[in-house]
Amino acid sequence: MTTIYDVLRRPLVTEKSNYQNSDLHQYVFEVAGFATKNMIKDAVETLFDVNVLRVNVMHMPAKRTRRAKSRRVMVRRSSFKKAIVTLASGDTIDVFEGVK
Repeated sequence: MTTIYDVLRRPLVTEKSNYQNSDLHQYVFEVAGFATKNMIKDAVETLFDVNVLRVNVMHMPAKRTRRAKSRRVMVRRSSFKKAIVTLASGDTIDVFEGVK
């Protein structure tokens, strides 16, 4: 049995997501692999008390990187699923806003 707390894993904060927060009212989350758009919408609406207009979901592929000390050792980062949640114009999520 899954709950709404299992759907959202963590917020993704990058330069692009900061632009999306401020201008487009979009917030980016890493979500569980089994999560659907309706599950993500319900989780965001109940946890943050906002109105969700749209949810876009993407599967981010696994990438290969190298270790810092030995440049020959290859490491594989796992793939993940991310969701871009568009909110109504008056709603914000305080987690992304930073220090006020």
